Amino acid sequence: MSNFHQNYYKVKNPDKYSGKTAPYYRSSWELAVCRMCDNHPNILEWSSESIKIPYKHPLKGTMTVYVPDFVVLFEDKDGNRRLEVWEIKPSSQTFVEQAKKEKDKLALAVNAAKWQAAQQWCSRRGAVFKVINEDSIFSKKRK
Repeated sequence: MSNFHQNYYKVKNPDKYSGKTAPYYRSSWELAVCRMCDNHPNILEWSSESIKIPYKHPLKGTMTVYVPDFVVLFEDKDGNRRLEVWEIKPSSQTFVEQAKKEKDKLALAVNAAKWQAAQQWCSRRGAVFKVINEDSIFSKKRK
């Protein structure tokens, strides 16, 4: 991810934001998602870093907590309400074939454990867990 400044996002539609604290973005990608959640008419409710999911850290062997980036309730194109948990990550920390640096390879191992726990957490609640990378956020046609 870029060396982007981090800050609190000022919510423009507070009736849609369900988090207990103001959303905090750590990258330009997370800022883009905050803006989209805040403004998209099909997003009914959203929050940032609002849930904690326990998981076993694969490198340390200890139990710890994973806090996904976003929880989003939206209406899909068929009018069905869907609840999703989103994690924003660069491709280098998402796909094995993209991990070139040692730190990215270690991040992949930790992320796999987090994401398995998140998928289990979501399946118990009728939600879907998704990892969103730069290809999902930004159009490839963008210059």
